[in-house]
Amino acid sequence: MRLHLRGVILPGDEVRDLWVCDGVISFEPVRDAETLCGAGWIVPGLVDAHCHVGIRYGGGHEDREGALAQAEIERDAGALLLRDAGSPIDTRFIDERADLPKIIRAGRHIARPKRYIRELGIELDDERDLPQIVAEQARAGDGWVKIVGDWIDRSAGDLRPLWSDAVLKEAIDAAHREGARVTAHVFGEDALPGLIEAGIDCLEHGTGLTDETIEMMVHHGTALVPTLINIDTFPEIADSATKFPVYAAHMRDLHARVRETVAAAHAAGVPIYTGTDAGGSIRHGRIADEIEALAGAGLSRHEALAAASWRAREWLGRPGIEAGAPADFVVYERDPRTGRNVLDAPAFVVLRGRVYPRRDPVTGHR
Repeated sequence: MRLHLRGVILPGDEVRDLWVCDGVISFEPVRDAETLCGAGWIVPGLVDAHCHVGIRYGGGHEDREGALAQAEIERDAGALLLRDAGSPIDTRFIDERADLPKIIRAGRHIARPKRYIRELGIELDDERDLPQIVAEQARAGDGWVKIVGDWIDRSAGDLRPLWSDAVLKEAIDAAHREGARVTAHVFGEDALPGLIEAGIDCLEHGTGLTDETIEMMVHHGTALVPTLINIDTFPEIADSATKFPVYAAHMRDLHARVRETVAAAHAAGVPIYTGTDAGGSIRHGRIADEIEALAGAGLSRHEALAAASWRAREWLGRPGIEAGAPADFVVYERDPRTGRNVLDAPAFVVLRGRVYPRRDPVTGHR
């Protein structure tokens, strides 16, 4: 398929011409190209940097057909690159489909017994096994490993770290020797210093960040994926935790101040990227909602879109809109930085040079 497009190519502000031939981008004219659009906004394929393809909405393992459907939903929303921050199933069969987003896998969550969602992760009886398991997951993944940094400890009645600082350092060093980066689920305050000092590359959620730990993140170059639309479920989680009133109050407090927390991290210079935490309690295809949430938490609309597009792609080592790169981009009729309604309605999604027109929101037809 040969295509021609003309529009504003973000992050620039000039109207330019772009061609697609054999699935890649060119800025040189291509003969016999079909003009897809003569005006609009062209954005590097969106990135959901915390997306669980393989976890069923409502909980549990997804089957093959269900995982494929999840990936299709993400594609139609414009999310063409997914960092799968932990999945209980091997989703490499999705790579066989040229019409589905690229997934960067982080293997399975690594946790302790009864200290995470049952049956989703690898549970270690002895924390001294963490470095070995991290190294194994690093070799099995796509350059990332996911550990659970904190979770409710029912004996204490509140969030508590899962690992000692020394073991964390050894485990993260083991991943780095394998050429992989490490990220961690973390809600509360107590696990943060040990994770950051151990050299963690990224934090998921990070609701317990303080001025001190934000400064530590800046010093270490640690990234943050806040998953704000998932954090909005904290009050519901608290309501269901009547047996643990301290934990419930803690979760409500973390939720109440999360946007101030993200704004403080952004102002300090912490790199922030979008992630919906789709799967489980969050439906797939909500990247526009997460971008909008970041725009309400201290980022400008341009910065929020960058965190879900060209900046996120650079962070994950994937190209944006450049000559010779795969033709993965989203086309909007209006400037997508003007709000969620535009982001949620792309005119076209182009993945590997193939065009996917907008679906009718009522009928589901293209």
